[in-house]
Amino acid sequence: MTALLIDTDPGVDDALALLLAFATPKVEVVALTIAAGNVGLSHTVANALKLCEVANVTVPIFPGCTTPLVRDAADASYVHGRDGFGDIGYTPSTRETETEHAALAMLRLSRERAGELTFVMLGPLTNLALALRLDPTLPQRVKRLVVMGGAVTGVGNTSVSAEFNIGFDPEAAHVVFSAWPLIDLVDWEAVLAHPLPNVEVERWLSVDSPRARFYDAISRQTRRWSVGRNATHWYSADPLAMALAIAPDGIVESQTRPLAIELDGALTRGATVVDWQRRSGKPDNVRIVRRYDQTRFQTMLEAALSA
Repeated sequence: MTALLIDTDPGVDDALALLLAFATPKVEVVALTIAAGNVGLSHTVANALKLCEVANVTVPIFPGCTTPLVRDAADASYVHGRDGFGDIGYTPSTRETETEHAALAMLRLSRERAGELTFVMLGPLTNLALALRLDPTLPQRVKRLVVMGGAVTGVGNTSVSAEFNIGFDPEAAHVVFSAWPLIDLVDWEAVLAHPLPNVEVERWLSVDSPRARFYDAISRQTRRWSVGRNATHWYSADPLAMALAIAPDGIVESQTRPLAIELDGALTRGATVVDWQRRSGKPDNVRIVRRYDQTRFQTMLEAALSA
């Protein structure tokens, strides 16, 4: 059994990653901790509650930080809709969140299930950074840390060199990457190397399943926005990170290197700077996934939507 604590800012990409986790046998989703990111925290919390309702799963949900640690940041409503779920006007879930803050829940669960949990970070790293500041021994109790974020050769998606999750809260990313001994990283460039054919996605979404119908509705705006940039393929970041978390044996190619976060550059704030030649002498702290089994990845997504 793989036990996951998922930190997420739903978000259309996050929603598909969560459906993948919910649908995979021998995966236990222990908790969802919620961050602001794609849209504000009130929306990301509501979206997480609704998705659990649609998927008919019961998972404790812990709201977290409403803003980045230091600086304000823009959301991604122009991609995901003002509410993060395509502005379809869904009926809000009647379920309730937990009252414990996400960072405190991370620390408590890491103690209760020491050595068992894989932390899967699908959004900005604010909640995890706060937890680390409260208790720097946290990494000793976590089995694995999987992060979706970064652009390891500077091919960003929200600035010239930065990817959204890291660029939203670079200070939080700096805290996490400086403190964690080894992180499994799925960056934006890995996402670009694993496109999803639009014809296949449309076929998956045509299945008569509550999950497929809901996901079809909430992702329609994002898919239209994406088709305007690429008529044949769609890129969905968070599910690739979730596939790695659930099935790391699907990795085809990876590289382990030191990585640091740029905080001050006028053109490079939020960049993930990889020491490819190991010139710094610092220890390797990331395993960068360059290629994952594409057929397996697509098969997992199809199964998640038809569950």
